[in-house]
Amino acid sequence: MKERLLFLFNIAVQSVLVNKLRGILTALGVVFGVAAVIAMLAIGSGAKKFILDQMRLIGTNNIVFTHKAPDKNTGEEGEEESTTSTPDNESDLKTWAPGMSKRDIEVIKSIASVDLVSPEIIRQTKAIYNGKILDIRCVGVTNSFFELNRLETYKGTLFTEEHLRNALPVCVIGKNVETKLFSGKDPVGQSIKCGNNYFTIIGVLDKRVATRETLTSLGLRDLNSDIFIPIDVSLIRFGDRSVIRKEHLGRQGRGDGNDEPEVHQIDRLVVRVNDSKFLQPTADVIARLLKRRHEGQVDFNMEIPELLLQQEQKTQDIFNLVLAVIAGISLLVGGIGIMNIMLASVYERIKEIGLRRALGATHQDIVIQFLIEAVLVSTIGGLMGVFLGIAAASAISTAAEIPTIISWWSIVLSFGVAASIGLAFGIFPAQKAARLDPIEALRTD
Repeated sequence: MKERLLFLFNIAVQSVLVNKLRGILTALGVVFGVAAVIAMLAIGSGAKKFILDQMRLIGTNNIVFTHKAPDKNTGEEGEEESTTSTPDNESDLKTWAPGMSKRDIEVIKSIASVDLVSPEIIRQTKAIYNGKILDIRCVGVTNSFFELNRLETYKGTLFTEEHLRNALPVCVIGKNVETKLFSGKDPVGQSIKCGNNYFTIIGVLDKRVATRETLTSLGLRDLNSDIFIPIDVSLIRFGDRSVIRKEHLGRQGRGDGNDEPEVHQIDRLVVRVNDSKFLQPTADVIARLLKRRHEGQVDFNMEIPELLLQQEQKTQDIFNLVLAVIAGISLLVGGIGIMNIMLASVYERIKEIGLRRALGATHQDIVIQFLIEAVLVSTIGGLMGVFLGIAAASAISTAAEIPTIISWWSIVLSFGVAASIGLAFGIFPAQKAARLDPIEALRTD
């Protein structure tokens, strides 16, 4: 039996080699179909990894609140209030908007679905060490910030309870700050000047790897270039904006333009929810709570990055489905092409089939021979498609700057589908050839 199958395989190979051009043209549909499947799966896998990497950067189950100047003349339910002009035609009055503060944090923490709250006070300043100057952000945070962003030090430590309780002038620096200011020298224990204040460095964060494009698209900062200090130290050393000062008097509450002094304590507030199903309800509750506490003013922006990324993932899945359908159609067309060419081959080789039957070939021999030819053509097309798909995925990644990941299972899947198509669409022509009457076949010119 083994010798018989080997003999039939040799005959099928010779038949394909005799008509090389026809075999290649027959396989083209399979070639492009397999290439489309591999390229599609590579793009889909790359997009999925990219989105997962983004989610790791922003953290899961987070709600982000950032300070913004409230809209003028906006009342409790977002409706416009009537405005009153002074006799001297001064600017319209508007409601006091205190902005986010530490008092808001305690109230938000009391919500059952809230797991963690991380406030940030961001001050743009200059860092100076040993005559070197660097533009940086000095960020007032709590240890919740490091937990939320999964940040750890590779030198020194994070803030201790003593640092936070006594508001000690200490800081943790990003990796880029160490590289640019300390030139290989151990920064832990050194004193660095930020603005007019001196801070003792107690730790250096591990470098977080992320492209500038990724950070920009997510609205994130490069944490490697920041200096972090306890939040109370920021309020003491850089000033508490919520404290009423002389420049506030006679100005706050009036629409004096964009030069009004800022009065908010917190620039950014990240809230982590303990379960993703509570993300939207918790965000709505916090938004209403902040609006009520801020005299009916919406002086904050709210964003749920995970929901945005999930929507992006859903859009990507639809795109991948469309690509899969297109690739499937290409493979279907390739299979139909194989069947058509094999049928044409049967009619061209009627006399050959009749002669083989007359010499003792069985019905099963003819079926196996033509099935081997169909599978051989589709397999060759599958191999060519694999190489074309890998090249196409690499070209797309380079030209369109889209991340692509070619996995071994996508190659195995597409190659297996190609061979299966040859088998499935080769059965009908093979049966057609085997049913020919040998006597009638030998009479055919």
